[in-house]
Amino acid sequence: MTEKGQTSEELDTETSVQQDEAVTADTVEDETVEVEEQETLTAEELKDAEIEELKTKLQEEENRRLRVLADLDNARRRATLDKEALQKYRSQEVLTNLVPVLDNFERGLSVKAESDDAKSLLTGMEMVFRSLEEALKSSGLTEIEAAGIEFDPNYHQAVMTDSDENFPSGSVLEVLQKGYTLKDRVLRPAMVKVNE
Repeated sequence: MTEKGQTSEELDTETSVQQDEAVTADTVEDETVEVEEQETLTAEELKDAEIEELKTKLQEEENRRLRVLADLDNARRRATLDKEALQKYRSQEVLTNLVPVLDNFERGLSVKAESDDAKSLLTGMEMVFRSLEEALKSSGLTEIEAAGIEFDPNYHQAVMTDSDENFPSGSVLEVLQKGYTLKDRVLRPAMVKVNE
């Protein structure tokens, strides 16, 4: 017998149990390390996922901010263009109402004066007409060219046709009523007779 009355079998069993306990302790320790590593990986993966999510949200917010800035810039540009157009065409309504006055003046001036009083009155009307014409030109009113040029539906309104071999087909033969533009906008198209 060996120490303290233990048999060799008992010692072998005890040693085996101690070895098993050591192996089990190592295995538990290894498993604990693995679980901690998995938890660490999971925590790192969570952090990475959160970072990616925050990056995505930041990108979305940046895109939204850029869209809002673009919309604001477009609104400013539209407001500026509207203001410029309003300024440019502010006299359109007044000039539209004065165009028939020009027609009536021209009709009045086309009358032949026979007496000295009528000639004097006609001279005064011509002076007033020229002054009115200059004032309207300074506001941007321009007469549309029509006689002898090619018909343009943007500026001319064909009300009659005729045949004249001296002019090319599609050209304006006669202006029946003058047309006018305000800067680049047509106030009234010229009424014309067009060659077939």
